[in-house]
Amino acid sequence: MDLIADESVDFGVIIALRNKNYLIYSVLENNSGVSDETVLNIANENKCILLTEDKDFGELVHRLNLEHFGILLLRITDLKRESRIELVLNIFDKYFLELKNNFSVLSNNGLRIKKRL
Repeated sequence: MDLIADESVDFGVIIALRNKNYLIYSVLENNSGVSDETVLNIANENKCILLTEDKDFGELVHRLNLEHFGILLLRITDLKRESRIELVLNIFDKYFLELKNNFSVLSNNGLRIKKRL
């Protein structure tokens, strides 16, 4: 498995990633309603990057210092759905290895990867 998609992620993103042969586990399909901590644990157990639109994960890993194998927080606004999906696909195609083990934010201003020390 490559990725875990939190239930906040647009399902169109999940389908598009699957169509590009990413192995992606969808919380919405398999564990809807579980806590953020449980989602993070699923990602950690599978050593996967967590894809989310929920900024609470930033608090979990930065303030509470919980372990993770990489998180990509999507904070994209004012783009059509198709453009958002294409942007996410391009980020994974170009930066997949850099996203591992780091906390990253994709916003209208671009991709910011916060490297672990």
